[in-house]
Amino acid sequence: MTTLSEPDLLILGGGSTAFAAALHAAELGKTALLIEERAIGGTCANRGCLPSKHLIEAARLVFEAAHPRYPGLTPLQMPVNWTALLEQKDALVRSYRWERYERLLQELAGLELVQGHATLLSPWEVLVTGPAGSWRLRGRQLLIATGSHPLVPDLPGLQEVPYLTSDLLSSADDPWQTALRQQPRSLVILGGGAVALELGQLFARLGTAVTLLTRGSQVLPGAEPELARALEGLLQAEGLRLLKRVEVREVRQSVKGVRLWLQQEARSETLEAEQLLIATGRRPATEGLGLERAGVVVEADGAVRVDQTLRTSVPHIWAAGDVIGTAWGNQYATPVGAADGKLAAHNALSGEPPRPVDHRVIPRCIFTDPPLATVGLTDAQAQAAGLACVCRVLPLSLVPRAGATRQTQGLVKMVVEQGSQRVLGVSLLGASAGEVIHEAAMALRFGARLEDFTELLHVYPTMAEALRLVALSFTREVRLLSCCAS
Repeated sequence: MTTLSEPDLLILGGGSTAFAAALHAAELGKTALLIEERAIGGTCANRGCLPSKHLIEAARLVFEAAHPRYPGLTPLQMPVNWTALLEQKDALVRSYRWERYERLLQELAGLELVQGHATLLSPWEVLVTGPAGSWRLRGRQLLIATGSHPLVPDLPGLQEVPYLTSDLLSSADDPWQTALRQQPRSLVILGGGAVALELGQLFARLGTAVTLLTRGSQVLPGAEPELARALEGLLQAEGLRLLKRVEVREVRQSVKGVRLWLQQEARSETLEAEQLLIATGRRPATEGLGLERAGVVVEADGAVRVDQTLRTSVPHIWAAGDVIGTAWGNQYATPVGAADGKLAAHNALSGEPPRPVDHRVIPRCIFTDPPLATVGLTDAQAQAAGLACVCRVLPLSLVPRAGATRQTQGLVKMVVEQGSQRVLGVSLLGASAGEVIHEAAMALRFGARLEDFTELLHVYPTMAEALRLVALSFTREVRLLSCCAS
């Protein structure tokens, strides 16, 4: 039972967005009570970012041992113990969850967690049903931060077939998810987004036969097409089978595991695999919260409607993170949710005039190998916004660091506004892209122009030089420059 009879901030959720809000409430000298149904830490810590990147790095070591970049190195087939990998991953998740979440509840005054399912009974009252029973709670201000869950398409036969979602990397002690405890010999993945590509390459590198099915004409439909096509080629070269423009007509269990009936343009075929993974996107987690009883307006896609200060249709109820969908340029990303959770708590509790969200500059990275990172507008997005722009695409083979380390696969693309020469967006497919993109993000944050990239001195040789070189390519022939030349 909680000791907080009526906290200053009652939070539905226990992930990164919820905890960022609770911590800021504590900084303001206020009390916060979180209600979480699953393991605290949310998707990122338990089922998403942390465990997936941990295993992706393990798969990279296995792949590079078998495919060394240097001709003087002998390939090595490294045995893979899937069970041991999962045990180490689970230990990492438990340690991280304790250090970044559970410990804070014990050491910081004014924070408390209630385990159970939350349902709004009115604009002020929440019913919590959990292992210890049911009780009612009230809060002076409320925050909806329940995140999102995997979006499962309506396919004939799917409900009768065991399938995996992106939650497959959850720990064995999460009662809400049956984790994949044995590595499948074959895997079909529905989807062509970040999760599908990351997990597809992960399993393929560890020895699983992987087939990716996507309805579109390319993977990563919102990405720059040149980079998406290049990544497709790299993944196919590693042995992933990629089928595009595919419609799944039916799914059934089979002796091998699962059978899919496919329609690819004018051609029909069936496909069998041991496991099926659904990675077709995510949806705001608002089902079963009783939002309608509180008067909170929800959009058709399940997202909570908010104004630019993250206030819902009810003045004392706020929402932040994945649960608001793509409102005001929001993106499904942990750091975005955390920043907005803090902002929502500030707007609710500080007594200051509410501040608007700022989603103008959000760097993103897809952790394939090589990774694909982006910030700002793509060429298509800039044109759709009515901006006159010019673009340049530069192969990483022209970046000295890439050549020195034999990591020349990839491209960098820059989008620049005509006239003002303001840089609108940068996309990078290549080694260290997730680190390099932050230089571009900082530049966009402060309205950098093309000359700001060309005149900035870079350490030589580094992958970050790719940004300077692609900026130079607007006015120079980069192939004809000596190293470090301007």
